[in-house]
Amino acid sequence: MRQVAYEAGSAQDFDRLYRDTYAKVLQTVTAIVREPSAAEDCVQEAFERAYVAWPRFRPEAPAPVWIHRIAINVAITHRRRQALRQVGETLRRLGRPEVVPDIASEVEAMQLIGALQALPPRQAAAIVLRHLHGYSNREIAEAIGVPERTVASRLAAAKRKLVSILKVPPGEEGAPVSAGPPENGRGRRARGASSA
Repeated sequence: MRQVAYEAGSAQDFDRLYRDTYAKVLQTVTAIVREPSAAEDCVQEAFERAYVAWPRFRPEAPAPVWIHRIAINVAITHRRRQALRQVGETLRRLGRPEVVPDIASEVEAMQLIGALQALPPRQAAAIVLRHLHGYSNREIAEAIGVPERTVASRLAAAKRKLVSILKVPPGEEGAPVSAGPPENGRGRRARGASSA
């Protein structure tokens, strides 16, 4: 992915970072948390934290990767708190909350989101960062806070689990995530979108 220089402490550059990355960060966080409104809250909190830290930003990693790392950490914390709340609510109600049926055209997308949510949060984030945003192993490692050498094994484990959850027929397990890496307009993958 093309690297764009951002100046730490620059309000104009932070605005540009927000505009350039909000949609991608929201997609990543949505893969980790259970509800779109919760994902939006997490992304808002992540950008608030980033804004406070912006004057101290150091470009060891590109700014979009830095904001993803903050957002992923916020989402993981949210998911842990949500799991604890759900256990308490379930115990109080002694039953499951009523499930609202999905619209037929959204079933496949909902199944994929559900499958992503069944993954450990960092595996779900790695899948979204690679297959939806085209991040390289190095960028994924920076965003989810793991050594670069472990990214390929995390992606492989996440793909195996997605295949199992989605019950993909034999021979079709090569791409359980429908959104592939971006192409550069000439039918080739964009730079940084290498396979796991």
